[in-house]
Amino acid sequence: MYDLVIRGGRIIDGTGLPAFHADLAIKGGRIARIGRVGASTGAREIDARGKIVTPGFIDGHTHYDAQLNWDPYLTNSSTHGVTSVVMGNCGFSIAPVRPGEKAMVTRNLERAEDISAEAMELGVDWSWEHFTEYMERVDALPKALNCAVNVGHSALRTWAMGTRAFTETASDDELALMREELRAAIRAGAIGFTTSRTENHQTADDRPVASRLAAWSEVEALVDVLGEEKSGIFELAVEDEMRSNDAAARTESIDRLAALTIRTGVPLTFGMHLGSFHSVDTIPEVLDRVSAMNDAGGRVFVQSHSKGITVLLSFETRLPFDRLPAWQALRAKPLAEQAFMLRDPAVRRDLIAAIDAASFERTVGADARPPEWDRIFVYDRALPPFRSLAELAAERKQHPVEVMIEIALEHDLRIFFMQFFHPPAPAIAMQVMRHPHAIMTFSDSGAHVSQISDSSIQTHLLAYWTRSVGAFGLEEAVRMVTLAPARAWGFTDRGQLREGAAADINVIDLERLLPQIPALAHDLPGGGPRLVQACAGMVATVVNGEVILEDGVPTGALPGKLLRAATAVAAG
Repeated sequence: MYDLVIRGGRIIDGTGLPAFHADLAIKGGRIARIGRVGASTGAREIDARGKIVTPGFIDGHTHYDAQLNWDPYLTNSSTHGVTSVVMGNCGFSIAPVRPGEKAMVTRNLERAEDISAEAMELGVDWSWEHFTEYMERVDALPKALNCAVNVGHSALRTWAMGTRAFTETASDDELALMREELRAAIRAGAIGFTTSRTENHQTADDRPVASRLAAWSEVEALVDVLGEEKSGIFELAVEDEMRSNDAAARTESIDRLAALTIRTGVPLTFGMHLGSFHSVDTIPEVLDRVSAMNDAGGRVFVQSHSKGITVLLSFETRLPFDRLPAWQALRAKPLAEQAFMLRDPAVRRDLIAAIDAASFERTVGADARPPEWDRIFVYDRALPPFRSLAELAAERKQHPVEVMIEIALEHDLRIFFMQFFHPPAPAIAMQVMRHPHAIMTFSDSGAHVSQISDSSIQTHLLAYWTRSVGAFGLEEAVRMVTLAPARAWGFTDRGQLREGAAADINVIDLERLLPQIPALAHDLPGGGPRLVQACAGMVATVVNGEVILEDGVPTGALPGKLLRAATAVAAG
């Protein structure tokens, strides 16, 4: 008797090989058989006829370090078929932390990653100091998904240096402390070390996060630990110099990273998407340099994106002009009262005049950007094409704000507008997604919870780029979000449907598959706001042999595990 049998589905096994029809049987959390399985042999059965059966999706770039403490289902990732996540990216983890100093950790995260300090205060028990103790906590927490953890440079620095981490370079003794703590974490199975050196990452008081104060020699000394232990991946937020329009600055940054990965043998990864760079015209050059780094003996892969990075705007949440005095008076009122006032032509004229006269400040990270009307699109449907406010304003012969207000009023002010970091550039996006050293994985899930909703990058790839546009074959697209990231992060028994592998599986109604338009919820600890995004067509998601969601509804099963680096598993 098997624990679970999935019958009659079209198997997309994750390798990119052609699909085939078969039953799939699970026993003891692993795939026991793929082929014909006798009738009535499963303690539980799922009818997958007319559906596709894929490996669970793997997301290598998330920030669920805090959210895991209060949300065992790691929404929104689980809703979109993700079964394994890598946390602690861009230098941001919640360990190590000295007793009484959690405020320094939350200071790094609060603005840079838009994770509520109140939610972290109320929802995290902070019962650890060392990273190895934090790993044991992650291991013990009830969770629906598998989780791997990175050591974040900002937390490591504040643990070793205290408040000096935000103002000074490290002393030799402080660097030795960091190296010792990192080495212990890597030996315990931490998946890697991460940092940020980008101006986009600032604290709430407009100062650099701790990792940005590190000299490059400090970064090198910490990556050396991974090389010495022959384990772990080095991830960093794209450096300002690499994404610059200055060719010499780009070259210097890339050469420095190339020298580090070639010398240490440590795999290197960073985000490569339209939102990463000041100009998308520089992306092909950087992709060529990534290929050259690999040809020269480095181990480099970039993290791609299927949607284009956007900030979501709405009257329910925030708008680019909220800080203007004329708008502040309106935005301080309840939503229904705002709607009443916005129907007054005189009020509208004053609001529009305030925007036309304003000088907008430079923004960092995912802060609301100045209103660039050709980059702001109406989010009134689940998949592209979308229409920009600039396009609609020209068509209607109105000011773009007038258009925005009218559309919002038609939806009782409960509609989102997407502001892209860069205008959509499908040809460049395709070049990144198709690059042989690119992994589709940059969701940022768990961060920017009130601003961005990108947990759907995997389902968007399947529903839009594969089914609607036909840019990818189904087998290729599934490989991009399963076996490709599994191999990149060294998850040897996941990402592929084969006998003996861990039973992380999705059953999908491909014709119905549709990531939904996000909605605003107030479900953080303390009642803070965040965006939630459902997905139609996800029939069932299985983690370690147990069904965790059926038609998007949690079953109560929490079979997730801490995924330790393979070297630690072998040693243990």
